[in-house]
Amino acid sequence: MTAIQPLADHSVIEAALDEGAQERWYALREEVAADPARLGRVFPAVARTTGRGPLPGADGVLLEDAVRVELVALVARRVDPDALLAELREVYRYGDSDEKRAVLHALNGIEAAGAGALDGSDLVLDALRTNDTRLVAAAMGPHSDRLDDDSWRQGVLKCLFTGVPVASVTALARRADRELAEMVQRYRREREAAGRDVPLDVQVVLDACAASPEQSQQTRHEQKDL
Repeated sequence: MTAIQPLADHSVIEAALDEGAQERWYALREEVAADPARLGRVFPAVARTTGRGPLPGADGVLLEDAVRVELVALVARRVDPDALLAELREVYRYGDSDEKRAVLHALNGIEAAGAGALDGSDLVLDALRTNDTRLVAAAMGPHSDRLDDDSWRQGVLKCLFTGVPVASVTALARRADRELAEMVQRYRREREAAGRDVPLDVQVVLDACAASPEQSQQTRHEQKDL
């Protein structure tokens, strides 16, 4: 069983739906609870069944994302992690951008990252190969902490390339390091040489690198060697 944190409380979702949408939502929940293998079939129907758009009472959350993540959470309580990951891969593979984003949000809601925990890094990496800013932002959420250092750094650069605010990057303050700073500095020089504006977030990342625990430790070692 895998615990997944919802994007919004059940009551918040319920309050956003009219009576008819509530009934359809309950039916979707009952369907996947009775047969988790139905997740891939109901996922595409969510937006037209319950609605779409900003969810009142949940800042920055879309209604369709919240409903889909709750459906994944229902399935997660009924199948083992391997079966859940296999189902999410299928949903992601055949889904549109909205469905892929919901899968990424569900991965970000996984509460435990210890040994044996579900690891959907392959889906995160796939999202980072796109230029869909919502996918990139979701990909650099909490589940990106499972990426190796180089892949994670490339993800931060992808945010800069595509204009995704680095505020969406999980663990930037902890994982920023000298290698990332060098990559970002090269990116800044290339932009300046081409006469293009440098995103403000470039300095945000460089500041994070300068203040990171890894950089501080490196500086102390260098000072000790002097």
